[in-house]
Amino acid sequence: MLLRPDGADFRLILSYTARVLFGVGLAMLVPAAVAFGLGETLDGWSFVLGGSLAIAIGRLGVMGLATRRPLHTSHALASVALSWLSAPLLAALPLLLSGHYVSYLDAYFEAMSGFATIGLTLANDLDHMSRSVNLWRHLMQFIGGQGVVVVVLTAFSSGAARLGTLYSGEGREDVILPNIVRTARFIWRVALVYGALGTAALWAAVVSAGLPAGEGLYHALNLFMAAFDTGGFSTQSTSVAFYRSPLVESVLLVIMTAGAFSFALHYQLWQGRRRELLVNTETRTVFTSTLLVLTVMAIGLARTATFDGFDPLYRHTLFQTISAHTTTGLATVPGRLFVTDWGALAPGALVAAMAIGGMAGSTAGGIKGIRLGVVLKGLKAEIRRVLLPEHAVVVETYHAGVREIVRGPQVRDAALLLLLWLALYLAGAIVGLFYGYPLELSLFESVAAASSGGLSVGLVRPDLEAPLKVIYMAQMVTGRLEFIAVFALVGYAVSVVRGRV
Repeated sequence: MLLRPDGADFRLILSYTARVLFGVGLAMLVPAAVAFGLGETLDGWSFVLGGSLAIAIGRLGVMGLATRRPLHTSHALASVALSWLSAPLLAALPLLLSGHYVSYLDAYFEAMSGFATIGLTLANDLDHMSRSVNLWRHLMQFIGGQGVVVVVLTAFSSGAARLGTLYSGEGREDVILPNIVRTARFIWRVALVYGALGTAALWAAVVSAGLPAGEGLYHALNLFMAAFDTGGFSTQSTSVAFYRSPLVESVLLVIMTAGAFSFALHYQLWQGRRRELLVNTETRTVFTSTLLVLTVMAIGLARTATFDGFDPLYRHTLFQTISAHTTTGLATVPGRLFVTDWGALAPGALVAAMAIGGMAGSTAGGIKGIRLGVVLKGLKAEIRRVLLPEHAVVVETYHAGVREIVRGPQVRDAALLLLLWLALYLAGAIVGLFYGYPLELSLFESVAAASSGGLSVGLVRPDLEAPLKVIYMAQMVTGRLEFIAVFALVGYAVSVVRGRV
């Protein structure tokens, strides 16, 4: 191996991981305060325990692992991956102590699903979970949607130079403002402004659906975090079907769509450049694929006569399509119906929507619209080269903020990542087949875990085989970080095993 780390390299990686744990510990004090305020004393002390432990480990790590070694790309990427594996270890403690999880593995799965904005859950008796624990599940999604590492480090750092690779290591690509700190703070500003507006709209909607004002505010806040951060956790076991409200669903459609937009696009819209919505290659790609999925699902559901009448068919088809394509995972029907009542065509379209996902630089997962768009542009250019005269100059462009020429290396990089995504989806499906589950269930759940799609056909449950839970968690973190950071951490681990330290 070319990588030959020494002790100082690992001290640097662990010191940045310790800072993230410190930040996660501080975040746990929020549901702790809520728990004590609502009289949920036992849960309050569990958050104090988990938060104190995370703060203590983080602070001791920062002080004891200080090093002058400069932060290089491999350090930053490994720190990101290790932080994403470590943060759920302590965030899972209050979940386990709540009594709603069979084992620590299940609680860790839940925390990983929260931070990675997946939405798959192993909670028992979700309808009777305490307010503070349920809030923590959704708060993890909110933190993870903005980026755990960058959020924590930008809160305690004013230097942008060392944050660049940490930022890209969490699956972000666009530097919207002159430096990473300002970009990350803009992302937080967007999330908080939309949070205020979205929560207010959802509060009005759920109150009109029959919930009391106080209860409605709690539901509205959780729904916003689940929708905007495309996380998909729900306050009730029946997800959005609990509200039986077209108005609630309509507001959620807008928020999920906003969450799947890149923050670079949000910046363009905040600057008043609304035309970017129409000319941006990624928005065009996502809109086209969404329309295709919606059409295929509607045809499939019409053939199976799943719904009586056009209105319920359109309502449920539209909501599930947007939820899948934005990789949110909220649902208006029980997931098991996808394989028992929806035939083959409609669930297949949902799998395709989750696999593609939203826009790069958003809270959504999946392959991303820009990569699919660049690959298609490259394919179009190759077809034109074949059809045009031999000496013709073929120039294909795409628009992402500015007009760019499609070049060979871009197409190759996009195609390589597309293949990696497909391999990740297939790997989880193969493991599901190994444990005897049908192909359609194995593939659906694998894509949901890897793409952060979150919709489930019931395969993910507390009595699921432990190795399959581990595989799904590996898919979650690999998909959320988009491979490279995970590869860097694996490289360091291999070096340790082979005695390179």
